[in-house]
Amino acid sequence: MQASISKSKIEGKVTAPPSKSYTIRGLMCGALAPGQSRLLNSLGSDDTDAATSVLRKLGLKIKQNRHEWILNSNGFKAPTQDLFCGNSAATLRFMMAMCSLVPGECRLTAGLSLSARPVKPLQEALQQLGIDCTSNDGFPPVNIKGGNFKGGVVTLPGDISSQFVSALLMVAPHTSQGIDIKLSTPLESRPYVLMTLDTMQWFGITVAFNESLNSFSVLPQKYQPTRYIIESDWSSASYLLALGALTGDVTVNDLPMETMQGDRMILNFLKQMGAEFTSRGSSICVKKSNLKAIKADLTDCTDLLPTMAVLGAVAQGKTELTGIARARIKESDRVTAVSENLERMGIKTFVEPDQLVITGGVPVGAVIDSQNDHRIAMAFSLLGTAVGNTIITQANSVSKTYPEFWDVLQNLGGKVVLNEQ
Repeated sequence: MQASISKSKIEGKVTAPPSKSYTIRGLMCGALAPGQSRLLNSLGSDDTDAATSVLRKLGLKIKQNRHEWILNSNGFKAPTQDLFCGNSAATLRFMMAMCSLVPGECRLTAGLSLSARPVKPLQEALQQLGIDCTSNDGFPPVNIKGGNFKGGVVTLPGDISSQFVSALLMVAPHTSQGIDIKLSTPLESRPYVLMTLDTMQWFGITVAFNESLNSFSVLPQKYQPTRYIIESDWSSASYLLALGALTGDVTVNDLPMETMQGDRMILNFLKQMGAEFTSRGSSICVKKSNLKAIKADLTDCTDLLPTMAVLGAVAQGKTELTGIARARIKESDRVTAVSENLERMGIKTFVEPDQLVITGGVPVGAVIDSQNDHRIAMAFSLLGTAVGNTIITQANSVSKTYPEFWDVLQNLGGKVVLNEQ
């Protein structure tokens, strides 16, 4: 599917969608808690569908109502078929650790883009802890023989994916000895590990860790079933807030102002860029603004790269984005994808391994190659509404995290026509 976008007058109010990251963490902790848990404000998307599908194959009963998902867990059973994780990296990596608790053998498979994303550091960490875990030279599919997870002491890098750390933290309470985790390199995307710890605490689990978040200790404990309320998502909201700054007057409701989510930094960046906005309670209204270039370190909020890049495209001066190296191993090489698509729209860029410099100007419409990456598709649609004559390829990729995105954009005044490619 492709989206054809004409220059649009944007105005309106929208409720921020639920957090994908918190929904998947809630599902995993609910699966580890014997009994019945209830998840409120869950996100339905490709990634969360992948997580529920895998957990069901391991014996978890999940009833999905509109406002509440009810989970009934009574331990894991060996699956009778492959556990397909779609293109959800969180599902794959969390389940690598979870399957270490499953009696028997599990085979985790992945979709096309996820098959190119690394799992070797987590594989090696599980092997250090005595788990029989193999992969396709450090990439999916992954085979795990579990059922007797003792735990122990493990060392792994913190600068490749915070999901590796989160995966071990979540299963640690179920091991017979607990797990002590030591990081050999500084932790990046720290907020996502804090989100994991926050979710575990909701389910009654205590974790000891130091201020630097490079050492964690988890004793054997029992997860407690609970009623878990999922926050709205700052990652998805970033597109809506940026849309207001670029082309209109947009109010986003139901945003958690006190949150562990790293992508809340979008508000700080918009302020630094001179965006005009007002905040009242959990609502933020952003108006079309004359933006100025800034220097932004995205180490702890790498997913904001595409959003910040399109803001930089119209900002006066040179916007410098750093801390972006890991964005090269997401659903696409986002650094390259962002740079190439900005160049198509007439915006000059300069790329280094961990830096992207964008010279602001007057973008023009173009055909945007989203590379089937939801964040590239959503971010460049914002510029499309500002300049018109823009086509986004593989526009259906937004269903990974924000299936209603195109409907929301249209309801705000976006002139969007969706066509099959």
